[in-house]
Amino acid sequence: MTSLSFLWLGAATAVFVAANAVLKLYATKGAVPVLIGALALFCLGNWLMVQVMKANGLGLAIALSAIFQLVAISVMAIFVFGERPTGLQLAGMALGCVAVAMIAWPTGAKG
Repeated sequence: MTSLSFLWLGAATAVFVAANAVLKLYATKGAVPVLIGALALFCLGNWLMVQVMKANGLGLAIALSAIFQLVAISVMAIFVFGERPTGLQLAGMALGCVAVAMIAWPTGAKG
């Protein structure tokens, strides 16, 4: 993955985290303009992900995006919204990180 792809992925992750934060606000307050804002952010995040998919393929882009979002949204849930995942949930997140590292690991030249 190139540094430009990581930049696109980082931007998409930031937008998806913002979209999920807005969606959490919608879930607690229920205002329709908040929902529309969340949906607009999700659309922007998906457009950014298309740039990552173009450069790296669908499988790798989605795998990396999923783990980046898992970690970023979990950190936000813990520190912003005060949620506390269980030990089993934290172990699942760690296994997810290991799985994606194995998927994204460079394999070298194919012969």
